[in-house]
Amino acid sequence: MTVDVERALAEVLPAEAVVTDPDVLAAHRRDQAEWAPSGMPRVLVRPASTSEVQAVLRVATALRVPVVPRGAGSGLSGGANASDGCIVLSLMRMNRILEVDRRGLLAVVQPGALNGAVKAAAAEQGLWYAPDPASWEFSSIGGNLATNAGGLCCVKYGVTGDAVLGLEAVLADGTVVRTGGRTVKNVAGYDLTRLFIGSEGTLGVLTEATLRLRPRPPKATTLVAAFPTLISAGTAVCDIMERSRPSVLELMDRTTVRAVEDWKPMGLDVTAEALLIARSDAGGVQGEEELALMVAASERAGATTVMSTADETEGEGELLMGARRFAFPALEQRGATLLDDVGVPVVRIPELLAAVERIAQEHGVLIGTFGHAGDGNMHPTVVFDRKDPAALARAKEAFDAILHAALALGGTITGEHGVGSLKRGFLAAQLGPETLRLHRAIKGALDPLGLLNPGKVL
Repeated sequence: MTVDVERALAEVLPAEAVVTDPDVLAAHRRDQAEWAPSGMPRVLVRPASTSEVQAVLRVATALRVPVVPRGAGSGLSGGANASDGCIVLSLMRMNRILEVDRRGLLAVVQPGALNGAVKAAAAEQGLWYAPDPASWEFSSIGGNLATNAGGLCCVKYGVTGDAVLGLEAVLADGTVVRTGGRTVKNVAGYDLTRLFIGSEGTLGVLTEATLRLRPRPPKATTLVAAFPTLISAGTAVCDIMERSRPSVLELMDRTTVRAVEDWKPMGLDVTAEALLIARSDAGGVQGEEELALMVAASERAGATTVMSTADETEGEGELLMGARRFAFPALEQRGATLLDDVGVPVVRIPELLAAVERIAQEHGVLIGTFGHAGDGNMHPTVVFDRKDPAALARAKEAFDAILHAALALGGTITGEHGVGSLKRGFLAAQLGPETLRLHRAIKGALDPLGLLNPGKVL
């Protein structure tokens, strides 16, 4: 069977697009979710066009071989992890930015284009691509689309899906479909664009995206506030969001702040229980008023210090934003990690933070909490010794307890990283049987043989 698959792929693809080297296959078997299950792929394919993606899927359908689409491999839920004997379909050769339309405020890109490259191409035209996951420098647009990735600017500008006008996708049988278009408004038929976004490669392979661009926002003002407790920081978040719309509102607890400061010293207040980092890009008088509202909210909640800077591109302002982006890699310096990705209604952030503190104590684990406080999407990260089986067991129990806590607060098991294989077992608890049945019906309609990214999401 292995020979048949390789031969069939070699007949429809260029020689360089079919890879069977064991070391290369091993390097493409998983994403960054260290503890999510993964198998060994049978073959890696690297198509360079939509027609080549079609060819791969036709072969897979004819031979009944599972296909796992893959971008840059920066995911954190096991969504790109291989199953034994599958075809891994890497989209990183399809990395062209096909068009940037300055007057139309849009870009047309292939899935392998990096988020950072799209931002740079937009900036050359005086425009801005808003979605900014922490991995923006090395994550691909295709991966961002597959998980409906978020980022620091989501609180004001939304997630990846809010910046998508249309898509091209190849279905499991090789059929090419186009959804949406180039218009801001488009309500003709079902919203298939939204259906594919966040589907984690289980409904089709995305081969092109038409993205919404924006005019560059005014120069931002950055605020940092230190708090004596996590709860007081959560209270400030609720107050800020009730009165203003910051472009960034991020939280880091003391464990995370200390990890960042130890790894990349920058003078952060390591005595505070929590730091809030906020930005206003409203500009002018409105920006000044928004900053004043955030300062007042922080002080009402009991902030011990509140500072602000208008230095956006260099110096303190960018240093503070860098500190937040360093949060996860800094915690990784402390040991193995299980990164959670829960979301709750903003008004329930204080309760979530209190639950995480309680879970850390009950399970005897270290948890660093950081995340997008302005939209309720937090990343409690369990840190443990990977060589200690008992520590791993406690870490997994704490990870699961955080998911249960988020659901109990009316939240979600994933705000931006996706379900993948890591959280597949929790999806039913959030959706319920009727909605889960609807998901499976949609999957069955678009992928009746179940070949696309099996074992993920459902």
